[in-house]
Amino acid sequence: MRPVHLTMAAFGPFADQQVVDFEKLGRNPLFLLNGPTGAGKTSILDAICFALYGKTTGDEREAAQMRCDYADEQTLTQVELVFELGEQRYRIVRIPEQQRPKKSGDGMTEQKPQAELYRLDGDAETLLVASKVSEANQLIEQLTGLDVDQFRQVMVLPQGKFRQLLMADSKDREKIFSQLFQTQIYRQIEDNLKNQAAKLRKNREGLANQRQGIMDALELTGDNSLSQEQAELSPRLELALGQKIAANKAYDEANQALASAKGIAADFELLAKLDAEKQQLDAQLPVIKADQTRQQQAEHAQKIEPSYAQFLAREKEYQASVKACEQQTEQLRQAEQHQAQQTLEYNKLGELTEQLQQQQQGLQQLTAWQTPVGQLSELSAKITALSQAHQQQQKVIDASKQQLQQGMATQQGRQKQLAEQGQLADTLVQHQQHLSQLETQLQSHQQWQQAQQALSQLSEQLNQSVIKGKRLSQYANTAEQAKLTAEYQRHLGQAAILAQQLAPNTPCLVCGSTLHPAPAQPDAQLPSEEQIEALTEAFNQANQALLKAREEYAALKGQHGEKQQQVNQLAQSLGELTTQSSDALAQRLQGVKSQCQQAQQAQLQVKQLNEQLANWQQQEAQLRQQIEQQQGQERDTHARLSQLQGQFTSLNEQIPAELRELSALTKAIAQGQTQVAGLDTQINQIRDAYQQAQTQLAKAQTAAQGAEQQQQSTKAQLAQAQSQFEQQCEGVGFATLEQFKQACLTPQALSQLIEGLNQYQTQCQRNQAQREQLSAKLAELTKPDLAKLNEQCERALAAKNQAELSWQQLQQRQDQLTKTATQLAGLDEKLAKLDQDYEVVGTLAAVANGQTGNKISLQRFVLSVLLDDVLLDASTRLQLMSKGRYRLLRKEERAKGNKASGLELEVEDAYTGKVRSVATLSGGESFMAALAMALGLSEVVQAYAGGIKLDTLFIDEGFGSLDQESLDLAIRTLMDLQNSGRMVGVISHVSEMKEQLGMRIDVIKSSLGSRLALVLP
Repeated sequence: MRPVHLTMAAFGPFADQQVVDFEKLGRNPLFLLNGPTGAGKTSILDAICFALYGKTTGDEREAAQMRCDYADEQTLTQVELVFELGEQRYRIVRIPEQQRPKKSGDGMTEQKPQAELYRLDGDAETLLVASKVSEANQLIEQLTGLDVDQFRQVMVLPQGKFRQLLMADSKDREKIFSQLFQTQIYRQIEDNLKNQAAKLRKNREGLANQRQGIMDALELTGDNSLSQEQAELSPRLELALGQKIAANKAYDEANQALASAKGIAADFELLAKLDAEKQQLDAQLPVIKADQTRQQQAEHAQKIEPSYAQFLAREKEYQASVKACEQQTEQLRQAEQHQAQQTLEYNKLGELTEQLQQQQQGLQQLTAWQTPVGQLSELSAKITALSQAHQQQQKVIDASKQQLQQGMATQQGRQKQLAEQGQLADTLVQHQQHLSQLETQLQSHQQWQQAQQALSQLSEQLNQSVIKGKRLSQYANTAEQAKLTAEYQRHLGQAAILAQQLAPNTPCLVCGSTLHPAPAQPDAQLPSEEQIEALTEAFNQANQALLKAREEYAALKGQHGEKQQQVNQLAQSLGELTTQSSDALAQRLQGVKSQCQQAQQAQLQVKQLNEQLANWQQQEAQLRQQIEQQQGQERDTHARLSQLQGQFTSLNEQIPAELRELSALTKAIAQGQTQVAGLDTQINQIRDAYQQAQTQLAKAQTAAQGAEQQQQSTKAQLAQAQSQFEQQCEGVGFATLEQFKQACLTPQALSQLIEGLNQYQTQCQRNQAQREQLSAKLAELTKPDLAKLNEQCERALAAKNQAELSWQQLQQRQDQLTKTATQLAGLDEKLAKLDQDYEVVGTLAAVANGQTGNKISLQRFVLSVLLDDVLLDASTRLQLMSKGRYRLLRKEERAKGNKASGLELEVEDAYTGKVRSVATLSGGESFMAALAMALGLSEVVQAYAGGIKLDTLFIDEGFGSLDQESLDLAIRTLMDLQNSGRMVGVISHVSEMKEQLGMRIDVIKSSLGSRLALVLP
């Protein structure tokens, strides 16, 4: 990959758009990125990395944090990069997440991240990715063959990273190399093999414990005892089966005889119950006869109920007609009174009509004054408005004159403030440099404090882990002891368990004797098999918890060591700053920030003051012109006001004084209209009410006559219905109305009465039939003795249960032995398979995790081979830069104790012929070794990256520790890289580098952001 053209806008320290045209540097240039500290040299590399992958080179800052603080809010942060891959060119544009002004309205909105990728074919462009960031990242990795981490490793050599790699011990170098060469797969292989071996061991221990538990549960001492007991148990089981069959047969016969006797006894009891039931039915006969008589009367009453209902309906109609006649008579009386009152009111219409004519004449006179009064009101309003406008114009003129005087005074103050703020703005660069230094120190100090807190927490966790381990160990021992005690008690109590199954005259299962003079008795409550299984499970869980606690302790101890090393490294880098608190550093930082903010504010004020002074000159001319226009308008308004006042005086003399106000005239007209309308309404209401009263009286007279005729008609119908009902009562035998009402029953009550009589007849018939049938059946039988038969059946049941129990005990033991034999065979097969698997996996795990031979793990072995390749390339370059003196070697001696080894570095000094630690190199020598190491590592990583060709290398490393001769040799090494076809960019602010490298990109720092300048020889 070779960059061709880079464009940055509002990115890093660059406030406006900056362009780097790499084509102007040549095809394979060696150039310098030069500039003061904090100017933004590394930001150019960040922009290239961000354009390709959306991330910066060091990953300390997120892409969304790369927006320039000096940039105008209207300028969008974005990076555009044109690059080559072989002969093909591409263009990519990236926009990070940021806040931007809304396109419409005020306020800010969130800009989502975007990425656009194009393929360039001459002047034509082909869009490959429209805007989706993830698709752009994926396509870039496919095109370059590198992900972002590999790009950083082989194309950008970050400042200080490889100096750290040079001085690191084996453990730290293993972490760095595993990341550079992506050898985590070998660590995963180690862990997977280790976990598989541990799982196999754990499974085998579990199966072995399970097998022994099965043997112990049946009190078997070995596999031979199992087969021997099975052979002894077969004849005893056959004998018990015969005894069981005989006992079952005897019990069935006794039970059958008892069931037959119970049936006969039940028939005798049923016959006695039927005799008692017949006596009860005979006792109910008088009541039944009375119910039959009541049934006949109810049926007679039911026949004449329609006539009675018609009589009641006629009576109800007559009562309603009487009430209606009374109501119509009262309404007729009220209508006559109302008609008399309305006649009196109707006689007053003449007087009211005369009053109405007088009011109408007065209203016409008032209406004639509306036009002149309206003109007078309009003139008054115009005069008032013009008078107010004239006064307002005078005030505006005075205000404009005062604004002009105040503006002149304000500009004198701004001139003085401009001089003061200009001096303060000149200190911004100095304050920003101090601020950057303090921010770095505060960040390191906070990391050191956080690491100390984490170390303290890990120490506390270690102590808690020790306490937890002791507690779990004690708990596991207690659970194991409880399990062993229960198993021992169970073994001792087997004789007592067998003795509980003994019965008189039954052979003993052990000796065969039918006499049991002294059966064994349990000393205490024996534990059951379920309790023993529960105790075993509790012990297994406690043991597993203990193993897990030990693993956690080992992990915490490793974390504690790593955190302690981190605390020591941070404390060494901070030096005397560790004696100060973060609050003190934060206060100093806040003070410098405040100074920076004041200087920045001063810059803004200087800019604003200059703009304000320029604007005032235009405002002054506009104010003077505005005052002249306002004075002309005031004179015109005064002349118009005088003309209107004359017209108002002339018209005012023509109108009566009490009607000159339009509101008074309007009020008088409204009162007259109200009086006219009221009289007119009153006259119409009197006429309408008189007509309504006449109509209501006629209707009331007609209704009263109809109600009286209806009353006479209903009275005649009532007499006819009463006569007809009384004749029907005599016909069915009811002498009075009361006798009829007593005989009446509801249909439901009559139905229930009939149903009760039918049930009585049915019961009598059924009772007689059953008594005759049972009497014939039991004529020649006697009642059986059930107590004796029950006793015989119970004895047969006890014998059957005893035989069943004896057979079940032997059969259960036989089933247990058979099941155990099958389980043991399956477990033995699984154990053999686990042993076979562990022989392979366990050996591989031991070799891969460095538990054999030289104690070197698989990943470290791979890294040592890669390190040898790196050192071979790096030594070639180091010998050139050191004039043949130094060569880098890998230390192959094993470190003492458990310290990691195999990846430590040594340097061979050709002048002394000795091999010594790289820590003995001077500062300049260390840099040359680190540079050689970095270049060698870059070459090897490239070689292992699938043959990818890399045309570009950026080195962000200080050259200030080199003398002139070493610097020349280092530059010569970089020139060799250039001659091999690479673009090489070096970041440095060392003045000698400017002299050595004629081509450079200068980063110029200012108080308003940085800018770029291309310098060619």
